[in-house]
Amino acid sequence: MLINERLIVLDSQSRDRDELIRELASLAYKDGKLNDIDEYIEAVLKRESEYSTAVGFGVAIPHGKSDSVVEPFLAFARAKDIDWNSPDDKPVDIVFLIGVPEKDAGSLHLKILANLSRKLMKEDFRNSLRNIKTNEDLLDFLNKSELGF
Repeated sequence: MLINERLIVLDSQSRDRDELIRELASLAYKDGKLNDIDEYIEAVLKRESEYSTAVGFGVAIPHGKSDSVVEPFLAFARAKDIDWNSPDDKPVDIVFLIGVPEKDAGSLHLKILANLSRKLMKEDFRNSLRNIKTNEDLLDFLNKSELGF
């Protein structure tokens, strides 16, 4: 699995998009998934400047392809109404940060994004993410959701 308990924040206090991206990248760095946190954050923010990764329904899936990623990862945060320039103009409260090494970027990156996006379009999946109480419960839920990674 690309995600573990150390890559989850169920009650993020981040106040804006950039702060939340930094918070999740910091978890990935501490967990050994990144060897250069600044390079990775720069890649994610560059992607955000090209087009918002908010997909609507209170969800954003920021991602970055960078040589600073040691191994692929997925980090999760539940936040309080962050403005993410969402297509439906609604604030974001569910965030999945994806990191893949540049060399694996193509197929793996798209597979993660596609599988996650497909699940996040379902209201019951999003509601479950909003109501989960512990990191362990989130991991169990994601494992049972058959995300395919």
